[in-house]
Amino acid sequence: MTTQQVIATIFVYSIALFAAIYFTRAATRRIAGALAGGAAGGWMLLGAVALGNGQGWWRVPLPAAPGSLVLFYLASAVSCAPIYLITWRVARRFGGRGLAVCVAVAAVIGPPRDYMIAGIFPQWMVFAQGVAPILADAAAYAGFVGLGHGVMRLAAGPASKDQTR
Repeated sequence: MTTQQVIATIFVYSIALFAAIYFTRAATRRIAGALAGGAAGGWMLLGAVALGNGQGWWRVPLPAAPGSLVLFYLASAVSCAPIYLITWRVARRFGGRGLAVCVAVAAVIGPPRDYMIAGIFPQWMVFAQGVAPILADAAAYAGFVGLGHGVMRLAAGPASKDQTR
């Protein structure tokens, strides 16, 4: 991805974040929790990209310049934050089972999404052949949704105790 594409990604996901804040009626504490979860999820995504590159499951060219790597991380973190506002609402309404469904749904729809993006933008990512890249991608999605929601819960408290309706 070029620097302009990463900045455009940050902009688009910032709009998604503001929409999620509005539609989930998130209070300041929950917004801070989602951003903390996004920060953790962003680190996990960077680690998953590096691990997948190292194992040969996929090839995602990470930027070499420190400033570009920071932008890539910021894009990852901002893209994760809206997810945690949604999982928060699901956990509030349906409890742990609802959260487990969110994690499972992310693991199921994540790999086809990534394969579609790789098909459209092969300069952004290329997947190796076989089942291992699909399973690794699914595990990464399940991991970053679970980790980010857990960090959000640590920062903002359990969803069941939230006073916002």
